[in-house]
Amino acid sequence: MIDFSNSQHNDDRAIALWLIIIALLIYGMVILGGVTRLTGSGLSMVEWEPIMGVLPPLTEQEWQETFEKYKQFPEYQKKNKGMNLDEFKGIFVFEYSHRMLGRFIGLAFFIPFMFFLLKKRIRPQLMPKLILMFVLGGLQGLLGWYMVKSGLVKDPHVSQYRLTAHLSAAILIYGYILWVAWSLLNPSPENAWVRGIENLRKYTKIAAALIIIMIVSGALVAGTRAGLGYNTFPLMNGYFFPPGLFDMSPFYLNFVENKTTIQFNHRMLAYLLILYIPFLWYKANKYVLTARTRSAFYLLFIIFALQITLGITTLLFEVPVALGAAHQGGALLLFTAVLFVIHELRVGKSL
Repeated sequence: MIDFSNSQHNDDRAIALWLIIIALLIYGMVILGGVTRLTGSGLSMVEWEPIMGVLPPLTEQEWQETFEKYKQFPEYQKKNKGMNLDEFKGIFVFEYSHRMLGRFIGLAFFIPFMFFLLKKRIRPQLMPKLILMFVLGGLQGLLGWYMVKSGLVKDPHVSQYRLTAHLSAAILIYGYILWVAWSLLNPSPENAWVRGIENLRKYTKIAAALIIIMIVSGALVAGTRAGLGYNTFPLMNGYFFPPGLFDMSPFYLNFVENKTTIQFNHRMLAYLLILYIPFLWYKANKYVLTARTRSAFYLLFIIFALQITLGITTLLFEVPVALGAAHQGGALLLFTAVLFVIHELRVGKSL
């Protein structure tokens, strides 16, 4: 007699493993996107050809034609005037790799999805979630091009608003995929009967909200290059409240366009988390949790300490590419850790 429940369990584990691989690819995509931005490579491809743009220039003539197209846009004319072909190839490779990884992720999702679908290994309640993932991934590609277009008009810098939206969407998709994968691996909550668990979950959700706001704030820092000013710590060139903090009018523009305010806000969020994460860890130690959940809280605390160290180091060294990319990767790792803790503390089934 066939054990259908065991068969479904094996299918769920296989799908979960596939989704975790997709999440890891997205994680790599976020880091590569950071490298692309930090190396000034994001505007080197001035056309968006989702199908035909798979192959890079292969001959010297094709390279020259691609370079000539680049010369027609503001980044070359206002920022990279005099750049030679070899230098252009050096920035092109990062943006090309970023776009190719995006296409690869699309295939890595679609092909296994069709396999699981045709083999009837996807449970009905999971199907809408997988379709939503695929749709969100496609929309993210469009949003990426919409972001790039903002730097191809007059000012050779992408809009910080569109960059923030692009990164935020990536985090949303990444988190959603992981949540579904974890729910397939561990469908039943293991801490639901712990007394007062809802309160601990609320505290953890506050930490998650602060971390997400911190990441969005970091995207604004990156989009405005606010990290290149006030490269001192803990004060900003000797000031806690630096000059020009809220000089813009109307007032709200300071939070999204004033570089001084943007960096100040990012620091304040870091200080707030420096107080809140240890508090959360202290509260968690008062509950009788599973060993895995307790370890997750410890991991959250350790990753946060590393991320703060990375952030300070990146600031002091004026955002070198390696540290800047590591800091962005650390932010996503921190988000992963807090999301996993929330998943461990859930009180109902997710699927």
